[in-house]
Amino acid sequence: MLHAEDIGVGIARAIRSAVSGRPGGVYLDLPAKLFSQTMEAAAGKRSLIKVVDAAPRQLPATESVQRALALLKTAKRPLILLGKGAAYAQVDADIRALVEKTGIPYLPMSMAKGLLPDNHVQSASAARSYVLAEADVVMLVGARLNWLLSHGKGKTWGQEKGAKQFIQIDIAPTEIDSNVAIAAPLIGDIGSCVSALVAGLGANWAKPPAEWTSAINDRKDKNLTKMSATLALNPSPMSFHSALNVIRNVVKARPDVIVVNEGANTLDFARSIVDMYEPRKRLDVGTWGIMGIGMGFSIGAAVVTGKPVIAIEGDSAFGFSGMEVETICRYNLPVCVIVFNNNGIYRGIDVNPTGGKDVAPTVFVKNARYDKMMEAFGGVGVHATTPEELQKGIDKALASGRPTLINAVIDETAGTESGRITSLNPTSAAKKK
Repeated sequence: MLHAEDIGVGIARAIRSAVSGRPGGVYLDLPAKLFSQTMEAAAGKRSLIKVVDAAPRQLPATESVQRALALLKTAKRPLILLGKGAAYAQVDADIRALVEKTGIPYLPMSMAKGLLPDNHVQSASAARSYVLAEADVVMLVGARLNWLLSHGKGKTWGQEKGAKQFIQIDIAPTEIDSNVAIAAPLIGDIGSCVSALVAGLGANWAKPPAEWTSAINDRKDKNLTKMSATLALNPSPMSFHSALNVIRNVVKARPDVIVVNEGANTLDFARSIVDMYEPRKRLDVGTWGIMGIGMGFSIGAAVVTGKPVIAIEGDSAFGFSGMEVETICRYNLPVCVIVFNNNGIYRGIDVNPTGGKDVAPTVFVKNARYDKMMEAFGGVGVHATTPEELQKGIDKALASGRPTLINAVIDETAGTESGRITSLNPTSAAKKK
């Protein structure tokens, strides 16, 4: 914008661009020459635009809905995959109706957790690898077949067993066929598309074959039993599992708490261990795995909602924006930051490969006291070495609403390289030869 009288138009265009279609950030450029310009206050007020219907409904084509339902009806092993777009759409009742009326197992991506409670009988999260590999028809609701879903190809999707058929609900037609063929694209806003599908189900929609749902339930039971045994352990120092089990129980008792999560192992483990029960209560690093979002997300969530926030932070991830604890203290926000401190990136026992006197680049200062940072700004600092101490610290933070940072000491040998990239390291690759 080059002229003061154009500010209203520029802001209106930015709002429409931000919230319509696929939502996202907008850059509004105010050049230096604009700063010295003046105009009458009355004229300035008249130049402002009230944005009307910024994100209008986009109805799917009737034939697209019928095509999707026809394909879904042929499925022997159907799966619904919910992405963060489904959570953003805020059409929770319609999505629940689609899942429950069809009886189809569903799998939520990390920020779609809580659209239906993670302990819902149709949740297939505890059998994720199995359902992705074995499903024959997959409905994507606000989810993209990007790297988080192996682009819809390869071993993850059981490609050796034959190609799958996809139904994709998306507001952007250019997203269709991005990585694999989409048999039944459904273009429109998620609310309109899902409600149209629900209306087309009728009263006698056949549930998935018992053979499919029973196989999923068997694997869920096996995996959940194994997980329960791991969570019940109480090693010293704490493991990721024993510490996250505390948070898991807190969130179960307080489902209104907003969870912010970033890190490597801290993110990977928390995503599968900490169940969510309400929609839009989990914020994490998203598609691009961006470290450093934790404190900003926590501040924003606390300010906008007034709800307590638990930020589950890897020690490396916390380092990207940790000084924002000053902002948390300055505004006395109800944020409880939990730093999983295992003395390094992935783990704290790596050795300098050059043999020099410096520590390995992945190793941090041993036994750092992150809790002292919060105390320095007037907040509450807690040093927790056991699940009991961690539980006590979280309970006090939630009860008081005061800014709190808990330095949770984790076994420095417990971590592993995140994202399944160990096999890509030169040493690992060489061993395969």
